[in-house]
Amino acid sequence: MVTMFWFALAIDLIAISLLSYVLYFRRHGRRDLLLAYVALNTGIFAVVSMMTGQEVALAVGFGLFGVLSILRLRSDLISQGEIGYYFTAIALGLINAVAISAPWVLLGLNALLLTVMYVGDHPRLLSRHERRMLTLDAIHEDPVALRQDLSARLRAQVTRVDVIEVDYVRDLMVVDVRFRVPAPTAPPARSGTAARWEGR
Repeated sequence: MVTMFWFALAIDLIAISLLSYVLYFRRHGRRDLLLAYVALNTGIFAVVSMMTGQEVALAVGFGLFGVLSILRLRSDLISQGEIGYYFTAIALGLINAVAISAPWVLLGLNALLLTVMYVGDHPRLLSRHERRMLTLDAIHEDPVALRQDLSARLRAQVTRVDVIEVDYVRDLMVVDVRFRVPAPTAPPARSGTAARWEGR
């Protein structure tokens, strides 16, 4: 049992290192959240591992999962993607502490979570789709005119617009915009004649 504990701890440390540094920090660069992910993961693993029975450990683990989630979501603002990393860090610690007696299940779930985060947060996945909160210095009553104005400002294809706030006193509106940026155009190829002429 002691051997399996150290095995699970090693797997957990490897998994959280891959998640927090290789996947998250190298893509997003926030050192504070890297530390938060590592601390939460190892803390969950340590507390749940101290529980004597597997059923008790599972119940306590899910309780900690819920409490820490509420505390984290009520603190400073983080993006939805960073919340995904946050939950994955907690899940890794919980899985590795509970599934000590089933090493193949433990390894499989670790690999599954890391693979999902690698693919889901890959820079090339839906890289042309973006979302922004914009404050416009004009109020558009017509949805078509609003889309046209946003398309001209963003130079992109607007796919969805949600009006968050309209202020008639200051003559402005706040909108949540989802848009698709155009694909970058390749530079025109130089013709052979032009290349020979420049070489003379």
